Parts: sequence; structure tokens; C-alpha cells
Amino acid sequence: MNRTEKEAVIEGLHAKMAKAKTAILAEPKGLDVATVTELRRKCREAKVEYRIVKNTLAIRAAKGTSLEALAEKFTGPTALIMSYDDVVVPAKIVSEFAKDRENFSIRTAVVEGKVIDAKGIQALAKMPGLPELRSRIAGVLNQPAIKLARMLAAPGQQLAQVIGARKDQLAKQA
Repeated sequence: MNRTEKEAVIEGLHAKMAKAKTAILAEPKGLDVATVTELRRKCREAKVEYRIVKNTLAIRAAKGTSLEALAEKFTGPTALIMSYDDVVVPAKIVSEFAKDRENFSIRTAVVEGKVIDAKGIQALAKMPGLPELRSRIAGVLNQPAIKLARMLAAPGQQLAQVIGARKDQLAKQA
């Protein structure tokens, strides 16, 4: 790779690092092609970027971004997993993937500008994702309306039950 190609890679990586809400550094040692392809597919489906980076280029690209704090962690084989929307999804994907494999370890991460360790990533993976949180909020917001509708319908139901009981009573008398 010549100098202009390296500069282009650094610029592209810098732009992506600057936009990333979550960036996880992992160490993929000895993974076969099928396993890595499976991880890449899961990441692609979740709109998460997975790439193997050259450490020297990644360190230079991280300057001026939130990933600059991880510069000393760019050693050995390095996988960079970045998300631009949801902060929980990449943690879930990486944690689930690393759980079954001894040769894939999570080093550290930056989540919205804060550095967290592997245990923090595991804790983040247990949290509900953005879509689930949105549905919970919608459910909480709908509860008062549902209760109000039930309360407003109750007198009408009770009146209908009284009228039905009176009708049955009159039918027995006749």
C-alpha cells in the first residue's frame, strides 16, 4: 500500500470514527473464514460495521475523535466494530459472539465518548435495545388512555347489565 492509499484509508476511517456512537475493539485470533463471515453477516443485518484494521493506520485515524483514548489498545490483531445509531446492538452482537469462542476476546470500547472495559460491554449487552425501549415508552404512555377508556365504558356496561336483569325479571313475571 503506497502513501496516498494509506492517507485515503486514514481519512475514511477517521470520518467513520468521528460519526460512531459506539466503537468496540476486539481481538480475533485464529477464527476461520466461515465464523468471521457469520459475524460480518450479523453485523451487516444490524447496520453495524465490522472491520479488521491495521493498528498504525487506526491510531492515526483516531486522532481528534473519541477513539483517541483507545490508542494504546490498538495492538495485535484488532477488529473494530462501530455503530452509528444504537449503542446497545453492537455490544449484544459482540458479547453473544464472544460467549461461545475462546479465541475472540473483547478488549475495550468507547460508548458515546466514554471508555468502558469488557465487563462494561457485557453489562451494556444486557440492556434493552432502542426499539424495545421505544415500545416500552409507548406502552407506558398508552396506559392512562386505556384506563380512561375502561372507566368511561364502565357506567354504560353497568346500565346495560341493570336493564338486562330487569328485562329477565319482567320476563319471569309474565
